[in-house]
Amino acid sequence: MTSTKERQRAAARARLEREMAQRAAAAKKRRRQLQIIGAGVALLIVTVGTVWIVAAAGDDDKTTTGSETSAAPVACKWIEVPKEQQTKQTVDVGLPPTTSPPNTGTKTMAVTTNFGAVNITMDLAKSPCAAASFEHLASKDFFNGTKCHRMFTGMLQCGDPSAKGKGYRETDGTGGPSYRFGNEYLPANERPAYPAGVVALANSGSPDSNGSQFFFIYQDVELSPDYTILGKVDQASLDVLKKATEKGHDGAFDPNPGGGHPKSDIDIQTVTVS
Repeated sequence: MTSTKERQRAAARARLEREMAQRAAAAKKRRRQLQIIGAGVALLIVTVGTVWIVAAAGDDDKTTTGSETSAAPVACKWIEVPKEQQTKQTVDVGLPPTTSPPNTGTKTMAVTTNFGAVNITMDLAKSPCAAASFEHLASKDFFNGTKCHRMFTGMLQCGDPSAKGKGYRETDGTGGPSYRFGNEYLPANERPAYPAGVVALANSGSPDSNGSQFFFIYQDVELSPDYTILGKVDQASLDVLKKATEKGHDGAFDPNPGGGHPKSDIDIQTVTVS
């Protein structure tokens, strides 16, 4: 017969074996968890490394593209006005010297008036042909001695070569160079389309009818986006325009087509492009 002590020793061995088995199972479970965690960390490192490599490669591509690829060249279409359609208000200055002007960067058109300097920054990426045309006209002293001949609320129109001397108020606003060209940057998706500070080209409403006339926007106006934006003026220039137009206009063109002659003589003394 088994003694009490032997039964106690057998029970103790059984408990010990169970505890050792439980410890071994727990240790195995911990090792498995650590392996899973280690694999996850390794995957994260590989993923992050791959993203960094792709991002770095993307940056390299962008850098290479920016440094090696230039904007596609433009092709300006200068349309000569037939001799039989030219009037005494037409000034023949020939055509601009290029049909492929620069189309990156900016140029400044400096307009000296009797109220102060107005500087227009022309964006060559948006309206390169318009900038090339105005640079050509400025080189021919086309605008020198003219007057801004018409005003609307928020807008001052200039650039008519017949608006010179004391008789500028009698101009019909049809003067221009002996060529025309088409629209470029039209602010179709912008509101307001023509905010204060913008300089835009006047046209007759017909296709390819831009010439030399332009208007300064001295306060936000709502117009249909049919007028090419030539550029923008800085705040100091905008202050000059507001001072020049503060007396308003005489209403000579109201009610249709609207506006009138500026009550203040606004002289354009010189125009240069740099």
